Amino acid sequence: MKAGFKNSDKNLTVSPIYADEITRNASLGVELDGVIRESGGITGIINGMDTVEWNPMTDKYLDTPYSVDSFELKKEIKVQLQAEVGLPINPDVPLCVFVGRLEEQKCYDILHAALPSILKEEVQIVVLGTGKKVLEKKLEQLEEVYPDKARGIVKFNVPLAHMMTAGADFFIVPSRFEPCGLIQLHAMRYGTEPDVATTGGLVDTVIDGVTVFQMGTMDVECEAVEPKDIAAVAAGVKRAIGTHGTPKMDQMIVACMSQDLSWAGPAKTWEETLLSMGGPGESGSENIENDAEAKMPANVATP
Repeated sequence: MKAGFKNSDKNLTVSPIYADEITRNASLGVELDGVIRESGGITGIINGMDTVEWNPMTDKYLDTPYSVDSFELKKEIKVQLQAEVGLPINPDVPLCVFVGRLEEQKCYDILHAALPSILKEEVQIVVLGTGKKVLEKKLEQLEEVYPDKARGIVKFNVPLAHMMTAGADFFIVPSRFEPCGLIQLHAMRYGTEPDVATTGGLVDTVIDGVTVFQMGTMDVECEAVEPKDIAAVAAGVKRAIGTHGTPKMDQMIVACMSQDLSWAGPAKTWEETLLSMGGPGESGSENIENDAEAKMPANVATP
C-alpha cells in the first residue's frame, strides 16, 4: 500500500471528508497518513448509489410503492414491518432501524449499550445484521429484554432490509469511521431520515438538521465502548425521534427524497479527474476523451 501511494500519479478515495481524515489522523490513516501527505495528498470523490435497485416506486420487495409526493404511504409499510417482526402494530410510534455488519466499525456495540436509555422513550427499534458472534448473541437477546419495543434478526435478508429501509422513520448509522457509506443514501432515497455519526462520507452526504441528524464523532480505537460515545448515540437518536410527527420531520423527508443520489454527478467527476491527468505521448486529455467517446457503444448513456 505504501509503495502504491509513493509511486502513484494521483491518489483517490470515496469522499472528501474521509480523504481529509486519513491524512491528518494517524488512527484513521492506519499509520499511512504521513505517506499520503508526502505523495501529494489524496482526493475524495463521493459515491453515488444504484437508483434502479433502490427506488421506492418500483422496489420489488415492497407491496406499497410511494414517492416524495406520497411519502405518507410509508406508514403502511411500517405496519407491515411491525407485523413481519412481531412488534406491536402502531403506525404512530417512532420506528428506528439498524442494518449492517455486527462489528466495531459499524458500532453496534455502542448502539447496544445505548439501548437502555433510548428504549425508555416511546420508540421501537429493529436491528438486522450478522458478524461477530459476541455481538450476534447480544442481538438475539433483544426480544427477551425488550419484548414490546425491540427485535434483533441475525441473518442476511435482502427483502427485510428493503422493508426496513422503507418502513422505518429513522435509520441509525453510528459508525466509528466510514469512508463513504451507501446505507445512508438508501435511507434518504426512501425518505427515512439517517441518524449518523459525524465522520467521513456520512458528513459529505448529509446535512445536519436538513436531511439528517448527526450524533458526533465516535472513538476510533475500538478497544472499548466509551461512555461518551454511548451518551452521544442515545442523545442523537432521542434528538431524531423528538421530531417525529412534526412539520420538521415532513420537511426533512422531502429534502431527503428530492436529492439526486445517483452516479450521474460522481461519474462525471471521476471522468473529469482521470481525463485531467492526460496520457502517454502527445495525446492529451482532449484526444483521450474523443477516443473514448468514439469507442463507446451507442446504447451506453453518457454519465
